[in-house]
Order: sequence, then C-alpha cells, then structure tokens
Amino acid sequence: MIIYGRSDATLNPGGVRIGTAEIYRQVERLPEIVESLVIGQDWPPGKNDDVRVVLFVKLQVGLMLDAGLVERVKKQIKDNTTARHVPAKVLQVADIPRTKSGKIVELAVRNVVHAQPVKNLEALANPEALEYFRDRLELAD
Repeated sequence: MIIYGRSDATLNPGGVRIGTAEIYRQVERLPEIVESLVIGQDWPPGKNDDVRVVLFVKLQVGLMLDAGLVERVKKQIKDNTTARHVPAKVLQVADIPRTKSGKIVELAVRNVVHAQPVKNLEALANPEALEYFRDRLELAD
C-alpha cells in the first residue's frame, strides 16, 4: 500500500523525524503562551547538513520572554517528549501568521527565515505577521 501526502509539519534535526504537533502540545500547556510556531532552520547557515529546532512564541498580553520562561518551555518539552524535541532557540513574536482558514503557516515562516520568497501571500489572513520573523539577529548564531 502506498500512501501519498504532505509532511510540512515534520522537523528532521540530526536525522530524527519530529512532528511539530508534539512540541505545540507541550508548549501551549504553559499559561504564559497564547500560541507557538516551530520550524527547522538550516544549520549551520548556507549548508543543508542539518537543521536546528527554532520555536517562536506569542505570549499573553503584557508578558516578555525571559531566561526563566525559556528554561520552563525547554523543560516542559524535554520532560514530556525527548531531548531532540527541545528547541535550540526560543524567540518571542507579536503575532503568528495564519491562512484565511486559520492554519498557521510554518512553511512561509521557514522561507522568510531562510530569505526565500513566500508563495501564496494572498492566502494569508495576516501577511504582515511574517515581518516578525525576517532578519532576526538571534537566528544568526
């Protein structure tokens, strides 16, 4: 039997396949986090040897991401999944881009992070949110 389908929501750090939903399920249990988006960033930059997990979080109004919350996020993920699921970077964003039907757009964010064009911008309900992911200095190291 052959099953055809898409696996946009799969990360592959170190050759281990990880479903993004496994990470979302843990992160969004924390009361400070409204929603999140995770991508695999090609690492090191310019090479396609591996990817590192990068997690973007939208926090409750008035909250700022600090070292304590980053550690709580990482601990929540590690304690309930595996060490491979733990993001190398956790970064705060003001908004998460979505399609008009409400689906978060991981692939569009991955393209922005890698300075690649984003297709189907007209399908996004909030394309301006992509700017929160563009040229992030934190992703250069």
